[in-house]
Amino acid sequence: MIINSEFKEALRQILWQFRAPIRYAFAYGSGVFPQTASGSKSASIVHTQPSPAISSMQGGQGKMIDFIFGVSYTQHWHSLNLQQHRDHYSAIGSLGSSLVSRVQDNYGAGVYFNPYVTINGTLIKYGVVNLDTLCRDLSEWDTLYLAGRLQKPVKILRDDPRVRLANQINLISAVRTALLLLPSDFTEQQLYGTIAGLSYLGDPRMALPAENPNKVANIIKFQLPNFRRLYAPLIENLPNVAFHDPRCKSSDWMDDPYTDATLAQDMDPKRRGNMVRRLPRSFRSKLYFRYQSKFQIPQLEFNKMLEESDDQDPSRVKKQQGGVFDIRVANDRQEDLRVEVKKAIKSTVQWPSVTQSLKSIVTTGLVRSIRYAREKMNKYREGRKRGIGDRSNVNGGEKKST
Repeated sequence: MIINSEFKEALRQILWQFRAPIRYAFAYGSGVFPQTASGSKSASIVHTQPSPAISSMQGGQGKMIDFIFGVSYTQHWHSLNLQQHRDHYSAIGSLGSSLVSRVQDNYGAGVYFNPYVTINGTLIKYGVVNLDTLCRDLSEWDTLYLAGRLQKPVKILRDDPRVRLANQINLISAVRTALLLLPSDFTEQQLYGTIAGLSYLGDPRMALPAENPNKVANIIKFQLPNFRRLYAPLIENLPNVAFHDPRCKSSDWMDDPYTDATLAQDMDPKRRGNMVRRLPRSFRSKLYFRYQSKFQIPQLEFNKMLEESDDQDPSRVKKQQGGVFDIRVANDRQEDLRVEVKKAIKSTVQWPSVTQSLKSIVTTGLVRSIRYAREKMNKYREGRKRGIGDRSNVNGGEKKST
């Protein structure tokens, strides 16, 4: 990702203020990657004494910076952090690290957030997640809560080889899912907009006045080169999709924010059946169950099919190939396939997002929860007022008329 080196170092210095061991960390969101034009007014979040690099990068807007910390042992981490930073926690912190870790791991998406914390004069929000939970979501999409965040540009501050590998699976899966939703010919903005919108399908905040309605469009509008750097190398290695634009031959096209290159994908049912087969296991199961109902497949026959497609067999070393059922799913009418894929995404996202939001009321505390809700509502009103961006990408990436 394109990011100022001094800004990156300032973010890393924030991590050093935690004595509890952080194995993996990334910063994300509008506090790191702008989602509005420079000079735009933002919410009234102000850092007390930020580093010059942070002030410069944010253009004086003073936005809270979001972090995710990946840790090996949840209870041990919170035990150390409660000793050092008791003020970061709500009243639940007084009940001890054991309860805090149970609340984190057993409810919602497995993340524990502490918002409105000032470190090194900078206002931050940090979420704590167990590395096993993070890797499982990245590779299987059981909630898409963290996988969805890592499908967009983030700044990795501490890396971990296991997470890096799991996220490659996540990114390729995002491309494959987007291709199932897209027509044969489309543009970069349609592709990246579809990917960025996956984790917002079913997110209750998008149905309430609690999020900027133009959020996805704004992310793509202001971060197109960063999306390209994230996904173009993956697209070049996939056999069924390619850039079809002479502008891509230019040496500097990767950094050009004004190029919206065109792409084409192979709509052959066998190739698309392979994509269905290679979707993340938990998400693929939801899509399979939807088509079991649609195709009225008897339960015994369906169970046998699931056994044959089990990814857990260690003797299987060949790349997964789509079977008869996968090809039948991929060969469904494009509009019907799009509907079923979206419903599978919504069923993946909705419940973890709802329970994570309810959990945050307890973990954040009433006062900070009200403050957070007000700021989200302000973002919603600002987005409605600006009205910028085309939100069609969230709804399936249909090709724009010319």
